Amino acid sequence: MPIRLEVWGDYACFSRPEMKVERVSYDVMTPSAARGLLEAIYWHPGLRYTIDRIHVCAPIRTMNLRRNEVKSTVSARSARTVMERGRGELYLATSEDIQQRAALLLRDVKYVIEAHFDMTDRAAPEDNPGKFQDILKRRIQRGQFYHQPCFGCREFPAQFKLCEALPPCPEELKGERDLGYMLWDMDYSDPENISPLFFRAKLADGVLNVPTRNSREVIG
Repeated sequence: MPIRLEVWGDYACFSRPEMKVERVSYDVMTPSAARGLLEAIYWHPGLRYTIDRIHVCAPIRTMNLRRNEVKSTVSARSARTVMERGRGELYLATSEDIQQRAALLLRDVKYVIEAHFDMTDRAAPEDNPGKFQDILKRRIQRGQFYHQPCFGCREFPAQFKLCEALPPCPEELKGERDLGYMLWDMDYSDPENISPLFFRAKLADGVLNVPTRNSREVIG
């Protein structure tokens, strides 16, 4: 069943996985981020979203930001060791672990996500595509969500509404632009070995066409 959702916000960061410390955003929203945004609005085990196209409806603008982040984490292994020994620390002192990190963000973003969903084998006998379509549209119209939809990071919230008509393509995005390799999504087929999938992203007149999973364009 088809879905067309308009989303916008002040800032976005769709982090490139090859950047290990400093966050550097892709030029446009990734398919996995678009799927996550839809699932924040309505998720059900009986359906699976597939992103078909992402329309970039605002000029691509970037900005640099430095912010304080906590550099340490408490791992499950450390917690287990402390519990077994009966002594140790199970907390982080942010005043001691804070460090500054730079990030390259997108600003004043606006997209239209074109997607569809398919039924899965976890759907109940009374479930059907029309039911899910009605629920999703109703939640979008009411502004309902399970958790705040965001653009890559929780601190960059996304506003959304049903798209009635596609906005015009920004003048500077007309033509074709090669965006390089982009994260398509994560492959969860083997829970013991979750791996990333990539594709060569190209923007044509502001439109990012997303290949299907079984196409040769998607590589592991």
